[in-house]
Amino acid sequence: MKFKLIFILALMVSLYTACKKDLGNYDYNPPSEPTLSAFKDSTFAALLGDSLVLNPKVSLEGANPLTDLAYEWRITVQEEIREAVYTGFPLRIIYNLGPGLRSAKLIITDNRNGLKYVLPFKVNGTTQFSSGKFVLSTDNGVTKFSFIKPDNKTVLADIYNALNGQTLPNNPVQLYFADPLVYQPITQQQFWILCNDPTKKSPLLDASTLLRKSYFDDQFFTPPSTIVPGYLEAFSGWVPTGVVNGRMYVGVQSTAPFAPDYGKFANDQAGDYNLSKYFTRTNSFYFAFDIKSKGFVIFAGDGSYLGKDYVVDPAGGGFDPKNIAMDNLLFMQTGPGGTYYAFFKSSDGSIYELAFTYQFDSVNKKIKAEYKRIFKGAAMINADTKWQRSSLNVFYFTSNDKIYRYNPLNEELRPLDADFAGKKISMLKISADDNTLTVGTEGAIYSVDVSVGKNGAISQTINGIPGTPVDVVIRK
Repeated sequence: MKFKLIFILALMVSLYTACKKDLGNYDYNPPSEPTLSAFKDSTFAALLGDSLVLNPKVSLEGANPLTDLAYEWRITVQEEIREAVYTGFPLRIIYNLGPGLRSAKLIITDNRNGLKYVLPFKVNGTTQFSSGKFVLSTDNGVTKFSFIKPDNKTVLADIYNALNGQTLPNNPVQLYFADPLVYQPITQQQFWILCNDPTKKSPLLDASTLLRKSYFDDQFFTPPSTIVPGYLEAFSGWVPTGVVNGRMYVGVQSTAPFAPDYGKFANDQAGDYNLSKYFTRTNSFYFAFDIKSKGFVIFAGDGSYLGKDYVVDPAGGGFDPKNIAMDNLLFMQTGPGGTYYAFFKSSDGSIYELAFTYQFDSVNKKIKAEYKRIFKGAAMINADTKWQRSSLNVFYFTSNDKIYRYNPLNEELRPLDADFAGKKISMLKISADDNTLTVGTEGAIYSVDVSVGKNGAISQTINGIPGTPVDVVIRK
């Protein structure tokens, strides 16, 4: 019995001691974390070729930030599948990682205990060309490409020649901005200076440096013997699609978005047609006008030519969508569905306005001709009239030095207030929000306010453009 009693007492003492030691564990305090002033998850601007200095105020309880802590900065370079690594504090480098928003992290190591702390941040790399206006113009027959800084005052005229040491092809047609998808290599942004010059190739420029990277011919797996640009627009982010040589071309999307072949042109879409440059691409179909057959044609969502494989609604009237009997399409811009308008010039010089609706889906392919009538603004139309359409089907067109606004619903036609001092308008573009027209005349571009309640007064003038503007791209 004595032995059992002693054993029980010893066991109780052992358990009491274990519990007392365990109680000591609950007094543990985790080490404090470093704090940085205005840093975590922040985005810092970095100008390519300029100094990037990150010098946040660091504090950690009981530590000297300069002697007790070690610093490692890691910036992701996505297109090279690597991280740029820098050590020391503060971060002080000449930024050379290219433009674009990059993920980054600061790893702080407490040298006293080996603990590491990771703080995320971002670096937004820019160049002097990351924002501003880019203008394509023609000066006494010579094509020029210029840059207007964000101050809207400083014009770097003919900058392509200055940077590349060569002149551009003649007959400029379009300035196309190739903007990659967010998960593509960010250095793929390009300006395509598309010209109709059989003796000289159209260059493609790195959007960050404006240095020539390649030529438009390189955009084709097998380039046509002659290349006559019609009009291109982007679809699904970066993929170009549009009319070249009167044929429909669709950029390849079957490869990975970062592959060199992504977005390039294979063969044109097979079919017996010759397209006007005015076409519309939606998620499920293309809509265009065939000059050859003088009628509207459609393409499937993948670009396959369907021609006139649609039904003409017998309830319509005024014209036959499959045979309009005119081949000079002055302007047309449609969309996924609704009422749209096309303006044609007939062989006798008359200008007609055609209104129509359509429905193209997996069940129906139908066009209804609403009417055909003489365009109320016909007397103002010139051979070089420029056109634009708002999302609400309000049209703007030029006549020498004037801009007119036209609403087909009530045939309201009125000139805008903008006064260009008798200088002929060479370019007309409308903003995505429909509020601003960008207008080009000899030596200048203007911003014209056409927002609700405004009748097109000039809100900004930028002088110093070489020659007459043809096209403009605005990067914000």
